[in-house]
Amino acid sequence: MARLELTSRDTVEYAPQGGGADVLFQLGLDYCTGRAGMTDLVQAHKWFNLAALRGNASAKHYRQDIAGEMTKAQIARAQRMAREWLAVN
Repeated sequence: MARLELTSRDTVEYAPQGGGADVLFQLGLDYCTGRAGMTDLVQAHKWFNLAALRGNASAKHYRQDIAGEMTKAQIARAQRMAREWLAVN
């Protein structure tokens, strides 16, 4: 079996394609806690938003919590990124 080599960004973007709410929620946790490298609240909000849309109730709470630490511009960017992801997935 061939081994697929991806950068960490490619892995994160590839992994959730068609993914369920729990996979998307885990990505939010990864970015929120820094497990994906660096803490990135914009990315975390994006993934929590997508997980919430797919039915993960915990994602709604996490999204709300981190939104309190973000600017309006950051929240708008995260929402735009979530819409873009939905458009192609």
